[in-house]
Amino acid sequence: MPKEALSILDQRTQATYEIPIHDGTIRAMDLRQIKTGPDDFGLMTYDPAFMNTASCRSSITFIDGDKGILRYRGYPIEQLAEKCTFLEVAYLILFGELPTEPQLKQWVAEITHHTMLHETTKKFLEGFRYDAHPMGMLASTVAALSTVYPEARNVLDPKVRALQIRRLIGKMPTIAAYTYRHSLGFPYVYPDNDLSYTENFMNMLWKMAEPKYQANPILARALDILFILHADHEQNCSANAMRAVGSSQADPFLSTAAACAALSGPLHGGANEEVLKMLDVIGSKDKIPAYMEKVKAGEFKLMGFGHRIYKNYDPRARIIKWAADKVFEVTGRNPKLDIALELERIALEDEYFVKRKLYPNVDFYSGIMYQAMGFKPEVFTVLFAIPRTVGWLAQWQEMVCDAEQKIARPRQVYTGQAARDVVPMEKRGVTATPTTA
Repeated sequence: MPKEALSILDQRTQATYEIPIHDGTIRAMDLRQIKTGPDDFGLMTYDPAFMNTASCRSSITFIDGDKGILRYRGYPIEQLAEKCTFLEVAYLILFGELPTEPQLKQWVAEITHHTMLHETTKKFLEGFRYDAHPMGMLASTVAALSTVYPEARNVLDPKVRALQIRRLIGKMPTIAAYTYRHSLGFPYVYPDNDLSYTENFMNMLWKMAEPKYQANPILARALDILFILHADHEQNCSANAMRAVGSSQADPFLSTAAACAALSGPLHGGANEEVLKMLDVIGSKDKIPAYMEKVKAGEFKLMGFGHRIYKNYDPRARIIKWAADKVFEVTGRNPKLDIALELERIALEDEYFVKRKLYPNVDFYSGIMYQAMGFKPEVFTVLFAIPRTVGWLAQWQEMVCDAEQKIARPRQVYTGQAARDVVPMEKRGVTATPTTA
């Protein structure tokens, strides 16, 4: 049986080193022994954007980007989206197994118990301008909860962690709904404990004068599926932010606020909003070929296509495409869908895009679906943050309980000035006058 090791010859010194291989990886610290002399710090790896660096061991989410596979705790995303509710999947992601019926009943009751916001938190929300972006409001309010629950700082206490996890999952839809109502100038709607997780969110969003809000079951189920698809996605930008901030033992509210900030960018959680903007720019199916030529020329980007991890069709995109058809049966067909379908058809047949493995990702259809359900584009990222809170908390808890993890502190390759002396003020900016022959 071949030895699980990597042999390295340092041609600078002709020294050879043997580096153990575990799970297809080598430890970066094992490279530190490779030196040119006693004063040498040792070899480091340089990996901008963590393109090929594993920062942790995780048992939560598995992705095979080449084959288009996504699993939570071993379960295919297709089966979970078909057979489970979001809170079932949340339980799975956090605790490793799908709940039994009594466990699910207790779990739902615990989450429901924590949907209310303290009245002072509502006052905090009221302080934002009428045109404040919902994502900025969400991140700020989640951070503010750190002051409401100061005991959350005791992150090493399992009971304290468990309570904050339930609080965050329960309160996230409430905060999200309140940011949306604030932007419209509508009064806030209290949670209704008789409703399911997604139905209650829709109630807090859209209830007006009716005594009891009745969510359309097809739309509620579609939203539940969307939440399942967005619950976790391995070590993405926001999960990495959650782990990095949490590694300092910051409380989960502040760590989640940092993850929200990471998610807010157009390259992460805001991508589906960018897809809608692209479809608006295209305008109609007959203008797609001209737009695609401009994409090839580098003038525009093809939003909603391609992924850092997936080099195949994003499995979540297939599920959303199916769920979108169900939504459109209720809401009517979104005219942008015809443009999107034609755009997808051309991209999957055009050699330029096929060669670059630019397949539709989860953002390509989710924005169209959200818009058809009545959501404004500026709230799309907030909708992403609600379910992803589950994944963030699972990643955070796993990190806190991992004995190998320390405070995140990447190395750098210094490219600045060498040591130099401070020049007196009167001599700064003075350059020597070149002499002429």
